[in-house]
Amino acid sequence: MAKAKPAAPKDKANGGYQADSIQVLKGLEAVRRRPAMYIGAVSGRGLHHLVYEVVDNSVDEALAGYCTRIDVTIHPDNSITVVDNGRGIPVDLHKTEKKPGVEVALTLLHAGGKFDKTTYKVSGGLHGVGVSVVNALSEQLEVWVDRDGKRHHMAFERGDTKKRLEIVGKAKGTGTTVWFKPDTEIFTETRFDYGTIANRLRELAFLNKGLTITLKDERKGQQREETFHYKGGLAEFVKWVLGNRKVLHPKPIVFEAARDGTEVEGALQYDDQYSENTFTFVNNINTHEGGTHLTGFKSALTRTINEWAKKDGLLKKEEFTLTGDDVREGLNCVLHVKVKQPQFEGQTKTKLGNSEVEGIVKSVVNDALAEFFDKNPSVARTVIAKALSAARAREAARKARELVRKRSGLEGGLLPGKLADCALNDPRLCELFLVEGDSAGGSAKQGRDRSFQAILPLRGKILNVEKARIEKILSNEEIRTMITAIGTGVGEDFTIDEARYHKVIIMTDADVDGAHIRTLLLTFFYRQMKELIDVGYIYIAQPPLYRVAKGKEEYYAYDEKERDSYIKRLSNGSEGRGNILVQRYKGLGEMNPEQLRDTTMDPSKRTLLKVTMEDALEASQLFETLMGDEVEPRRRFIEENAKFVRNLDV
Repeated sequence: MAKAKPAAPKDKANGGYQADSIQVLKGLEAVRRRPAMYIGAVSGRGLHHLVYEVVDNSVDEALAGYCTRIDVTIHPDNSITVVDNGRGIPVDLHKTEKKPGVEVALTLLHAGGKFDKTTYKVSGGLHGVGVSVVNALSEQLEVWVDRDGKRHHMAFERGDTKKRLEIVGKAKGTGTTVWFKPDTEIFTETRFDYGTIANRLRELAFLNKGLTITLKDERKGQQREETFHYKGGLAEFVKWVLGNRKVLHPKPIVFEAARDGTEVEGALQYDDQYSENTFTFVNNINTHEGGTHLTGFKSALTRTINEWAKKDGLLKKEEFTLTGDDVREGLNCVLHVKVKQPQFEGQTKTKLGNSEVEGIVKSVVNDALAEFFDKNPSVARTVIAKALSAARAREAARKARELVRKRSGLEGGLLPGKLADCALNDPRLCELFLVEGDSAGGSAKQGRDRSFQAILPLRGKILNVEKARIEKILSNEEIRTMITAIGTGVGEDFTIDEARYHKVIIMTDADVDGAHIRTLLLTFFYRQMKELIDVGYIYIAQPPLYRVAKGKEEYYAYDEKERDSYIKRLSNGSEGRGNILVQRYKGLGEMNPEQLRDTTMDPSKRTLLKVTMEDALEASQLFETLMGDEVEPRRRFIEENAKFVRNLDV
């Protein structure tokens, strides 16, 4: 009888892929192994996400009607404390886990009151993994729970329980205090930015009227404290969005109603400018990609204004109908819906997909606007007059676009003559550098990789689009050239799928003029081709500021600290410079093609900054401050921020 063949060694059969190759990650180990899956990144973005996760839990208590105050403190060692006066995380034993509720919430993924719709009707956050992820990614985390007249305490270390739940004293009220210190083994950046946290807390205070949120910074040299509390809620939010722009009507139009378990709240006000600033939220989450709630709002606004205009005789039957773009010119709006079971989609999971919400929002906005216009006909006529003006400008813009197509050769598929295009035609692999000046453009053309890098030199400063309508924008030659090269079209003709490059890189000089040109370009993309930013196609190149050389040895420095370290290295640790050459680059044209390639263009060596929409509200205000008509806000901004300037050409 033949003997059975022995099993092949594990390392040879099927490539060594056996059952024991499958790892089972228990507890919070999966979070520590792949943190970016849970918080997006291990850079500053992910670091600040930890704060938001803890604060969102407290805000959920406010949404449920149990919390009126949240206090956030940044300590000198860059640890964070969040205190709320909500009900306090449960401390009784969990029936199945046989652990206190607070320990379950802090040590198990997908464990929390958000999944029980009797505890929280609506809640923020997308995945229900919040505070346990914070625990997993912290060197230390401690929690104090005030409940039933007692103060309870637990301590953790990198997600593991260090001190069991114990009673440490008496409590006068109820609430939860969470202190945590981010893990330096996980994060590449561990210093919290006050402004970033303040922007999110201000946003939450606007969205939850009556809620008081404080932020305190205890770090040496930057001690400060702010309180965010807005009785007017979204009405005050819209005023904040407006900034210093001149309004067309004195008070915001506000609406609030509930239909089929969904709550809809909004505020809107028109200004005399040409851009639209609409911001939407679902359960306190900024849905900057929009969704069904935004679609419903836009539809209702367009329909109501058209119907009222016809009823009042301002729009004759045989005349054109006002479009959505017409009625939204100069609009400032904040829309907040509270949905029991939101379904998110889109690239960043910030686009609402619930189909039923569209009809609910449409119904609420239709009723609210119709009632407001009937009671305030003068405001209605002012808004309609603004929309009619926009419609006439739109017709002029249509003619301008046709002219652009003819002049630029779009109809024949021709590209601008000064564009040095790349050989590849797969947009995912292609890059377009927008380069300041012909001189730098020449260096960039010689230094590029022709297979996937395209160069478009820009002459002078483009039009400030913050102060212009589309027909004037399209009459600017440099802007027309950019639109043609990128391929998406603009305004009504914009189609993201037609983008010829998935990286559009702004590359300007490291001086005042370069900064101005960069700001003008960013203003254009933000106001006219915002979807390019939404999908992550816009980047800013980071050319070096200095070249430090001695003999054949040379280094490139991107700030003064790096420059000084190279000087010290080349001088063998001594303070003197000796024969060391230090060159300050003010313009890209000062670099030869090889230097520009090695420092700024080569994907294996360069640094690029991706432009994102995470701070869309702040961006909108900043563009208005820097590029708008009002001089005083710009002067005040410069005075307040001059101390932070690091590179100033004089």
